[in-house]
Amino acid sequence: MKAELPQTKTILFIIASILIVLNLYTFIVAYPETYTPSPGINTQGSILAKDFSAYYIGAWRFWHNPSQIYHFGALGGSEPLTPPYPEAYKYLPSFLLLISPLMSLDYQNALLVFDVIQLMLLPAIAYMLFKLLDNKHVVVTFSLMVIALLLPFPSPNGGLSLSYYWQWGEGQAKVFLTFLLLLSFYLGNNGKPVLSGIALSLGFFDVRFGLIALPLFITYNRKNLKAAIAGAISVLALSNLMLLYPGIGSGFLGMVFSSGVTTPLYYYSLIPFFTLIALIAVNFKEVIAAFDYKGIFADFTGAQKSQEK
Repeated sequence: MKAELPQTKTILFIIASILIVLNLYTFIVAYPETYTPSPGINTQGSILAKDFSAYYIGAWRFWHNPSQIYHFGALGGSEPLTPPYPEAYKYLPSFLLLISPLMSLDYQNALLVFDVIQLMLLPAIAYMLFKLLDNKHVVVTFSLMVIALLLPFPSPNGGLSLSYYWQWGEGQAKVFLTFLLLLSFYLGNNGKPVLSGIALSLGFFDVRFGLIALPLFITYNRKNLKAAIAGAISVLALSNLMLLYPGIGSGFLGMVFSSGVTTPLYYYSLIPFFTLIALIAVNFKEVIAAFDYKGIFADFTGAQKSQEK
């Protein structure tokens, strides 16, 4: 049964709605956590402000003290307070441009608004998954929606999903990241390669998941790949020109080769990770075909072999 059947659409709409409501419950359970300085997931770590503090302070430094974006710890002076200490910023500078509008709010309200915005993105994520998987069996679409919209793992203090509990509790950006990457695939699949490339570049702020997304980006843009790549590279370069500013580029490299390469996949990171891996798995033949220019695996993928000149 394919996802385009009318009754299937209704079933998947109901399923997505239930998953989002269950996620809302986890959001409510996690809300008090946003006010609690703690070691977070790493219970053996130092007591720090929430992960969102890295974005908030990073955005302030971007505009007022850019050479210190990747400095770990509070700098004092006129810098906003996120007691006891802000988390370290570990993304590309481009993300700070996206988060900067929240600087008009105080830290705690900015965190809440960021969480609410991401919660409101869940229906869009469900819709894009439905459209991307409209040629797959309904069970496949259902499974992907469960992964992306809830990733259930109930626990006594973590609601129905540890991943989403810490996503909301820490003010993390992994739902926003998942949205941008799926948007890139959706736009590519709908013949809009330049916009697809722009969406990918915006979602590349966490380079780890940007790299994982590349096979899918190429697959969904295989008919207009040059335009998609041009859009992605152009915006990625322009939005990260600040890396050339004294102190920012060296700070970024220092972060990457110290804490960056040793940062594990925490619970909230599993949201984009499993979503991308599952999409690659269910589109495995299409991904192979996108890279199989000589048609070596045409019998496996079902793609037409390239004509020899």
